[in-house]
This record gives sequence, C-alpha cells and structure tokens, in this order.
Amino acid sequence: MAAGLREYTPTEAAAVSEIGIKSVHNAIDKRIIGSPSTGHRSRAITDDDLLRLKLWFGVGSILSAERRKRLFAAIDENPEADTVRADDYLIVDVARARERLAARGEALREADKIIHSVKGVVGGEPVFKGTRVPVRTIAAMKLQGAPTDEIVEGYPALTARMVDLAEIWVAAHPARGRPRKLSEQGLKVKSVKRLPLGKAGTEKPSGTAT
Repeated sequence: MAAGLREYTPTEAAAVSEIGIKSVHNAIDKRIIGSPSTGHRSRAITDDDLLRLKLWFGVGSILSAERRKRLFAAIDENPEADTVRADDYLIVDVARARERLAARGEALREADKIIHSVKGVVGGEPVFKGTRVPVRTIAAMKLQGAPTDEIVEGYPALTARMVDLAEIWVAAHPARGRPRKLSEQGLKVKSVKRLPLGKAGTEKPSGTAT
C-alpha cells in the first residue's frame, strides 16, 4: 500500500462515501474497487478506492466498461486534476468528490480519537471520552431530527462537533445483535412526555435517558 493511504473496512468505506454497505461489497466483488495485486488485506479499501467508489456510483454506473476504464485511467494518470474527461461528452468534477471524501474521512478519524468503550462504563457501550454519554444514543437522536443545539443543552458535556461526529462514527461501526435496553446501558428514564402521533391524535410516550 502506498505511504499515507489509509485502509477502511467496508462499513467504514460506506460511512465515508455515503454509499450503502451492500453496494460497497458489490463493488468489491465485481472488482470495481480493490485488486489482489495491490497487496492490501482482503476487502480492505484505500483512499484511492474510495474515490473510485464515489465516482462509480456517481457517474460510473452510466458508463460502458470501456469508458469507465478510461475514466479511472485518466484519474490515475493525473491524480491531482480537478476535472477529468471521461470521453468527448462527459467531464467529471473529481475535485468535489475528493474534497467530500477527505472531509468525511477526517471526521471519522477525529471521531475515533474521542470515542471509546470501557468495561463497566455504561455497560461497555461506546461513549465520548471523559463522559458517560452513549454515542449511539446521540446518533439516534440526530437521526430522529433532534437539533444539535438542543442535544448539547441536554448533554452539557458534549460540544456541537461531538454531536455531529456521532453520526459518522455509528455509521462506520454499526451495532451487532439486538438493541440494548436503557437499563443494560446503565441508563434510566429521566422524564416522560406524550407526543401527538398521526391525524387521530393518538399519543405515544417519549423519554429522556440519563
């Protein structure tokens, strides 16, 4: 592997590239990315692979095999180019894809530095270092539409950046097995309120965990 290139697992690659995990595995199986000749471990994905993956699902899927081969060859010949001509009719904005991948790759590295699991702390659930705040709980709140500022207000130990990093970290490290109950995470319900659900006015309880 070339110096300076990081290797990603398929789930990490899916999180960074914002492409579904099944599609990532499909790209590996079809050898759209990765190659036994590169020397990196089985199903590992490099930064170069990520760019190919992003472009494959961005524009590559509409190209013939030969045009796709020319596109990737042009990128290999001029890896710093902002745009690459795939043929006489298609010019690809490689710089935008590269910048997006770089930003998300850096976010994942940053998240890995501030998130860990400690036996006996919140049942071994991943937490932000120096806190007892479960990362998956924060990511779930964001996924359900909770504003970052409201989450920070409810969890003063966190910053807005930490809340944002929770999403990509959880995407890169999906939980295995059934979801753990709050009691199994060492948490308890702090308050319960009812929210309207549906046109009929049916209500459902919503809790805040601590």
